[in-house]
Amino acid sequence: MRAVVLAWLLAVFCWSPLPAAEARVVQLPGAEVRVEFDEAVPREQQPLLLEWVAQSGRAVAAYYSGRFPVPEATLLIFSRAGRSVSGGYATGWNGPRARITVGREASRADLLEDDWMLTHEFIHFGFPGVPDQHHWLEEGIACYVEPVARVRLGVLDARRMWAEFVSEMPQGQPQPGDHGLDRTPTWARTYWGGAIFCLLADVEIRRQTDNRRGLEDALRAIVAAGGSIERSWPLARALAVGDAATGTTVLRDLHARLGPNPEAVDLEALWRSLGVVKRGRRQVEFDDSAPLAAVRRAITAGRP
Repeated sequence: MRAVVLAWLLAVFCWSPLPAAEARVVQLPGAEVRVEFDEAVPREQQPLLLEWVAQSGRAVAAYYSGRFPVPEATLLIFSRAGRSVSGGYATGWNGPRARITVGREASRADLLEDDWMLTHEFIHFGFPGVPDQHHWLEEGIACYVEPVARVRLGVLDARRMWAEFVSEMPQGQPQPGDHGLDRTPTWARTYWGGAIFCLLADVEIRRQTDNRRGLEDALRAIVAAGGSIERSWPLARALAVGDAATGTTVLRDLHARLGPNPEAVDLEALWRSLGVVKRGRRQVEFDDSAPLAAVRRAITAGRP
């Protein structure tokens, strides 16, 4: 009941029509995104914002087999002082819609090189709503796929992505008193715990299929079966569709382990096997002699 009330409040207060400048349409592979600007967004900033929307959308489309995961979507852009991007949110109520707030002084580098948030929100369009206790998977997918997609598009360096994973993923490990992912709705477990699940799934799918399949094949199949943000599915359905696409049971097996149980993942061993070697603070080097180095390369290249 609480989730229903929250969704209703968001629909009423977050998605009301804006006192907006003229709406613009950004064409993406297989999709159109209608962009509505708050009246406070400077007119001179709007071309850069549209370029940013297009780049973020192309990254997501490339990950989802060359097509944006929904054919039509609406993006509301609000304005604030400063350079930061904040307040990202996506919903499937009344069609795929996202909102985000951008600083009026945001530079090209701030948006086209450093921003991750809009890509993160667009990725949410490519997965169905699942029951509240599984919300970690929705956020984990967006958290994990976002940098992978931007590396594949060529707007993020692979070393920077892996350095962030090495630095940030330990936050997703279970803490004293935590339960499994299904029963620990903290920020760290929801986002980074979910991202750990997705990384483990991607690596294991590739290991079992000799790098012929990856997590993207599972997510693409879910979209192809109608599992977009506009739909609500039981988690079991999403996992089954994804597993069928990869010819494995990786998603269901991994959920059986991490969903109910507070299992700590040996991330240090995982980095070694992938050939990700820490070198100082937020810096890594690659060891191509590592046993799963080919898997690491395939994750960011999209091919063996």
